Amino acid sequence: MAKKQPRHLASSKGTNDFEVLPASKLGPKATPPKKRPRWRTVVSTLLFVVAIVLFAAAGYSWWSAQQQYAAQEEVNEKLAGYATVPSDGSEPPAVDWDGLKAVNPDVCAWLQIPGTVVNYPVYQGATNETYLRTTAEGNYSVGGQVFLDCENTGPDLVDEQTIVYGHHLKDGSMFAQVAAYDEQDFLDTATTVWWCTEQGNHRMTPLFAYHVTEDDETVRQFQWATVEDFRSYLLGKLANAASQRAGAAEVIARTDRVLTLATCNYIDGKGRTVVVCVPQATYDGSTETATE
Repeated sequence: MAKKQPRHLASSKGTNDFEVLPASKLGPKATPPKKRPRWRTVVSTLLFVVAIVLFAAAGYSWWSAQQQYAAQEEVNEKLAGYATVPSDGSEPPAVDWDGLKAVNPDVCAWLQIPGTVVNYPVYQGATNETYLRTTAEGNYSVGGQVFLDCENTGPDLVDEQTIVYGHHLKDGSMFAQVAAYDEQDFLDTATTVWWCTEQGNHRMTPLFAYHVTEDDETVRQFQWATVEDFRSYLLGKLANAASQRAGAAEVIARTDRVLTLATCNYIDGKGRTVVVCVPQATYDGSTETATE
């Protein structure tokens, strides 16, 4: 007699095949994973490419800025060689005017502020765009040159207001420290500005600093009908000063000439920092314009 197979090995047909259980006994049917929509893959790829491009652009922008600042520093160092600056700031720089004019005859003055990096020749071009981004040798430069307003009669404080411009570069060069005069502590400590021309050396005292917007044209005034009008103008600017010396109004009452330094700042809504300097002898109480 044939041996009977165990029940769990027997099929319903009496074969040696395993019994196929109903689907209901196998549990829920596995669902195949959904395919990711093609548009999502395309978008992800595009975002990745954009991120790479932006990263590369930022890197190039940083590298380019460093190159431009390095080139500007080279220009500044080369021109600085045309002046000998006393270490203590008590005397004006000794300037090689012939050497400077051989490079560019538009040179008209030298500006130096003891204790700062400000130590630059000053040029006057046909327009205020001439040296905005152009060096004395005619090449492009991020900082250009420090320049006298094209509408000033000349550098020798002939006009009631002589205006000088320079870029506020983020590496701290050019007129970056001029912008710092809006801080009272800096104004109190940086007390001397040397303004040198072929005709003479002027020792100036920064009197006050104020802010204006980029489109404020009231800064660019050079002559007034009367000295009273000029002083009234200065008092109006003093009323909005960010920093000022003690007794500034009294100094203005005996002032007949100012040297004004203007530069950009990075203060929202302000745009420009303007520093008004008077001859030191005027600041000290003399009615005479100081020429040393």
